[in-house]
Amino acid sequence: MARPVWSGTLSFGLLNIPVSLMSGERRTDISFRMLDSRNNTPIRYERVNAETGEEVAWKDIVKAFEYDKGSYVVLEPGDIKSAAPESHGAIEVEAFVEREAVGPQYFEKPYVLVPAKKAEKGYVLLRESLARTGKVGVARVVIRTREHLCAIVPCGHALMLLMMRYPQELVDVDEYRIPEGAKGDYRITDKELKFSEQLIDSMTSEWDPEQYRDEFRERLQDVIQKRMKAKGVVEREDEEPEVAEDATTNVVDFMALLQQSIDRNTRTPAKKTASKTTKAAKSTKTKKATKKAAKKATGKSTAKKAGKAASKKTASRSKARKAA
Repeated sequence: MARPVWSGTLSFGLLNIPVSLMSGERRTDISFRMLDSRNNTPIRYERVNAETGEEVAWKDIVKAFEYDKGSYVVLEPGDIKSAAPESHGAIEVEAFVEREAVGPQYFEKPYVLVPAKKAEKGYVLLRESLARTGKVGVARVVIRTREHLCAIVPCGHALMLLMMRYPQELVDVDEYRIPEGAKGDYRITDKELKFSEQLIDSMTSEWDPEQYRDEFRERLQDVIQKRMKAKGVVEREDEEPEVAEDATTNVVDFMALLQQSIDRNTRTPAKKTASKTTKAAKSTKTKKATKKAAKKATGKSTAKKAGKAASKKTASRSKARKAA
């Protein structure tokens, strides 16, 4: 089940309709990965400093506006939030206009408005009213931190929300070389115009969207399937890592011990158990250290006694020689 992009109310006048905004499109593009042709390893894109070439962590990245070539002003997170609109929970219809008055260049992305439970009456009321009057509602909606212009349009049993472009986002057609003037200025005869209209009439049919398919994607999908059947797939081989001469080879046991350690720490229910274990370990270490120290001390004292005895023996022998 798809998750809603946004949840709130659809309001016009004093009427509020709880709704959820669901995606109205399904991406069918076939995406490709870039591989290194030498060993078919995926290429990774990294965030690197353009000057040093070093990778930059997300925590060190800030947003900035380039007001001139190579000149930036850094924005704080609070700066962007301060510019965001306050209303996040409502799609507020500001006006109703004729459907034909809104040109196709303004529409961008479709969403489906789904009514909440017990909100069906207001939903159907608005849907039927728009269908009968031939109007669409022009509204604003805030998704995350950005405010969008949108249109509420009836479509069968549903209400669609069509994201719209602001006029500032559109290119004025006058910036391009567009042929203007009457048909006579381009030597178009009445006979040519009549035959063109007849051709349009002969090709006119009912709108059936199911007749139109993304044929390129389907053909490309067939090519991919054939390539896979021909064993042209690329699979990563599980290569055994090279082991250094001075390295231990019990990799499996080492991993098992690590996993057991993780599981043991995860299953520890309370701090008391851990503290007892720690104390016991410390006491064991202390005992061991004491024993080692005692052994060292004993060894040292024994060595001293042996040294003294040997020196006494040497002294007595030298005295006996002198007396003789």
